[in-house]
Amino acid sequence: MPDAYAQPTVETRSADGLSLARHTTLGLGGAANRLVTAVSAEEIVQRVQEAQRRDEPVLVLAGGSNVVIGDVGFAGTVVLVRSRGLEVVAEDAGTVTVRVEAGEPWDDLVATTVANGWSGVECLAGIPGSAGATPIQNVGAYGQEVAETITGVRVYDRHTGGIDRIDAADCGFAYRSSIFRHSDRWVVLSVDFRLHRSPLSTPVRYAELARALDVEVGDRVPLADARDTVRRLRAGKGMVLDPTDPDTRSVGSFFTNPVLDREAYELLRERAADVGEPPAWPGAGDLVKISAAWLIDKAGFAKGHPGPAGVAISSKHTLALTNRSGTARTADLVTLAREIRDGVHARFGVTLHPEPVLVNCTI
Repeated sequence: MPDAYAQPTVETRSADGLSLARHTTLGLGGAANRLVTAVSAEEIVQRVQEAQRRDEPVLVLAGGSNVVIGDVGFAGTVVLVRSRGLEVVAEDAGTVTVRVEAGEPWDDLVATTVANGWSGVECLAGIPGSAGATPIQNVGAYGQEVAETITGVRVYDRHTGGIDRIDAADCGFAYRSSIFRHSDRWVVLSVDFRLHRSPLSTPVRYAELARALDVEVGDRVPLADARDTVRRLRAGKGMVLDPTDPDTRSVGSFFTNPVLDREAYELLRERAADVGEPPAWPGAGDLVKISAAWLIDKAGFAKGHPGPAGVAISSKHTLALTNRSGTARTADLVTLAREIRDGVHARFGVTLHPEPVLVNCTI
């Protein structure tokens, strides 16, 4: 996978160097007041504390693959997380627990686990960004979520000034969410993952992946087969970073799949009767998760749908909004996102919510 990270610098002050666009996969965003790099957990804490002593706002940014930064930039210090490495911290006959530094590129980590015969995250291959970002939104794809393997997260607590370990049970993991997502209190320093010693994947849960592997849902396959197939599927949707493919100049899925109660789901079915049955998956209690991609498409926003100044829905995946021209502004992307959100609501009465973190911009 191409490295999504910029070259480390101690501190950058030039106008170009302060631009945040080059530190995001969208290639969008204004400038920071100050931009510093941290290459270890200790440096991450130090950089954040320095900014706090100056009473400056702080934005912690790693791979920049799940963030949309406004054209006004960030009026404070941006800490680029570039820590690397992993170590085995516990093991037994059947499992191994690895501690991964926050800045470790996620797809590199998945490749390492597969090479070592550790099962549990192989279906999360090809996802850009860093290991430290994965617990924040409980990253998931193709039937796996990181919440299934995380045992704890080491954090710097901005409120207390201390370094703590938050056990998985206290992380508040939910669909694309956690206690870290809606609060800037904690800065992730490292993450512990418990993986199984096995040459085979976890049972395949995702129907599309099962079809691509030519197996039944519930079957297990060699780890490398699962990883390679997931990467191939993602690449076909423009979801693996490729500097030659403008469809990958995105944050991946821009909207989360709506979760509706039974009454709202039945109302949706009535409103969608003329275009088909909305794809849905049962959740906890009477909740139902709906395909956002289906809603967007049926509301009239097809793959490739254009927005202003060269932004567009990906030509490969309905959920990805792209900076295809490479010269757009964040405001242009936001305009397209609003058009889609409002169009889906007008057609189906369902409100879509953004998946990436929005910094100094809103839809």
